[in-house]
Amino acid sequence: MKIYHVVMKDVLRRKRRVLYATLGVVVGTMTVIAILTIARAGEARIYDQLEKYGPNLTVMPATQYVEMRLGDLNLGTLTVGENYIAEETLPRVRQIADDEIRKALGVKEEANIATVAPKLYVNTKLREVSVVVVGVDPLEERKVKTWWEIRNGGYLERADQALVGSMAASVLKAKVGDMVSLGDGQVTVVGILGETGSTDDYQVFIPIGTVQKAFDKEGQISSIDVRALCTACPVEYIADKINQQVPGVRAVAVKQIAEAETDLMERMNRFMVALAGITVALGLFGVTNTMMGSVHERVKDIGIMRAVGASRNQIIKVFAYEAVVVGILGGVLGYLFGTLLSYAIGPLLFEGIPVTYILHYLPLSLVLATLVAVIASAYPAFRATRIKVSDSFRSL
Repeated sequence: MKIYHVVMKDVLRRKRRVLYATLGVVVGTMTVIAILTIARAGEARIYDQLEKYGPNLTVMPATQYVEMRLGDLNLGTLTVGENYIAEETLPRVRQIADDEIRKALGVKEEANIATVAPKLYVNTKLREVSVVVVGVDPLEERKVKTWWEIRNGGYLERADQALVGSMAASVLKAKVGDMVSLGDGQVTVVGILGETGSTDDYQVFIPIGTVQKAFDKEGQISSIDVRALCTACPVEYIADKINQQVPGVRAVAVKQIAEAETDLMERMNRFMVALAGITVALGLFGVTNTMMGSVHERVKDIGIMRAVGASRNQIIKVFAYEAVVVGILGGVLGYLFGTLLSYAIGPLLFEGIPVTYILHYLPLSLVLATLVAVIASAYPAFRATRIKVSDSFRSL
């Protein structure tokens, strides 16, 4: 009779014992699968929240400040270098940011990934009041300023429209629908921003092409805000690449935001791994205890096998095959229950996240469950090989 025949008969004869061992494996793999599934779904939610931080990389003109001194007399500072960035550098900045993110995340699609929002700042007077007019790309700026709320009116949709900050609207006495002179033309106030508590409250936002034309600054921009949400590749690395490959600019990573993103994800991952490790360890001890009970129950059977010539390796194989059976059953059930658990717990941890099953976690569940079962059966199998024929006779 083949060893696997002996194992199958023994499994069918001791269904309860096998069930207890399987439950120990199921608990461990179920927790791991649930954690991985929830973590995968939670990443999207976390990224959405992190988007509210705004840009985590700023590209500015590569200007330098030189102190002018005459002996001990300080004559002030002199700015050396261009005060604007050529608009033609935008595609290169986007390409570098997107390429680095693709490398880090293993993304192959060619669509734009990073948010690249150019700005042109101009100090001017509107209605005889000094204000800062900011030329923006409306679509990209909205992606960066996710916290913006329109108090009145709507968002920028045409080149001849203006979006006014809350304090600027108060000072200018501007209302939705008002016409405001800009250079040789006019723009229509299309919306009033809600209070943000930042410099946005004091600025007027107009499509960048209109600002460039009104102030004779075609092809020029003041700065570029880049939102490169990539926890696997530090934004400092992207900034270095831009500094090396794009002349005339200086890219600076907003370290507080980058470090907050990385720290948040690392803390979450460490917590998840620790929780999964503890659960797997508990499951392993449970399976080991169950297997030890099986050894004590089968002292007579093992003695008989030794009496008819079974080697120690064959006895070890019996426990190993049984562990594989327990691992396969535990892996399948652990994946199913883990997925169901993630559907139940996921929305409680991350409000509103869409949890979906991940099929490629099934092989992982099978491998993990089988590994746990085999490791748990190692010591009981060793104890079984130490049983003597005389011990089995005393158990009769």
